Amino acid sequence: MQTPRIGFIGPGIMGKPMIHNLHRAGFSLAVFARRQAQVDELGLTDIQSYSSPSELASAVDIIISCVSDSSDVEEVLIGPSGVIHGIKPGTLVIDMSTISAEVTKRLASQLESKQASLLDAPVSGGEIGAINGNLSIMVGGSTTDFTRAAAIFAAMGENIVHVGDNGAGQIAKACNQILAAQTMNAVAEAYLLAQSANVDPAKVREALLGGFAYSRVLELHGQRMLDQNYKPGFKTHLHAKDLDIALDSAKANQIDLPGATLAADLLQRLLLQGDGELDSAAIAKIVGSG
Repeated sequence: MQTPRIGFIGPGIMGKPMIHNLHRAGFSLAVFARRQAQVDELGLTDIQSYSSPSELASAVDIIISCVSDSSDVEEVLIGPSGVIHGIKPGTLVIDMSTISAEVTKRLASQLESKQASLLDAPVSGGEIGAINGNLSIMVGGSTTDFTRAAAIFAAMGENIVHVGDNGAGQIAKACNQILAAQTMNAVAEAYLLAQSANVDPAKVREALLGGFAYSRVLELHGQRMLDQNYKPGFKTHLHAKDLDIALDSAKANQIDLPGATLAADLLQRLLLQGDGELDSAAIAKIVGSG
């Protein structure tokens, strides 16, 4: 069977290493980026670039989008020059952005009207996971489409789970972001308690890493907090956006998430003081400020 040609939209911080991993796996690739510099930075001379998502869609079999927000996904998929205007019947669209589950379901329906299909496949693992090809990928959509995309996902990730129908991947990612934000808050609070009692938080972290309180957040972001090194990783403004999505989904399902609401408030306070470009582990700056 012929290897499908993949069109990738969004060669940014996450998309660039994902493209490189797909290239190393032998996939034929094309790309669309808003800025030519992003294409040039890939350094891959055998990848053709297109001037619009619709032109890209007419030339490929599978489309991957990895952009910032719901409105960005809507623009590249169904906007005036979006994928939907050039898409061929049978095309599979894999959206690896983190967006609203409700928007995802609507986009899936619109693509279906063009005899195309959608998988929502947001990721966790950050830039390091994208570079190393060991992202966690949470997938919503049909079993048939999930099977069709298996080799593509395997080139970019390791923990790949088919969560359910369209939108389920985005709900799983919202859950991930809730856990990450609240755990970072917990680590920051633990350090604050240690410092207030004149106990070395680095030693506290060392002790906790071997016990039931261990987490990757404590291991990685806990060290960031000790070093006060908030070079992103994952930017505060993006994490704040993701928690807004989670809280919107909670509202739509008529539930309250008080812990997530608190974490979202702390991230918003970071944004208000101009720290939106810092890694979201900078939540410790707010917790420590009282």
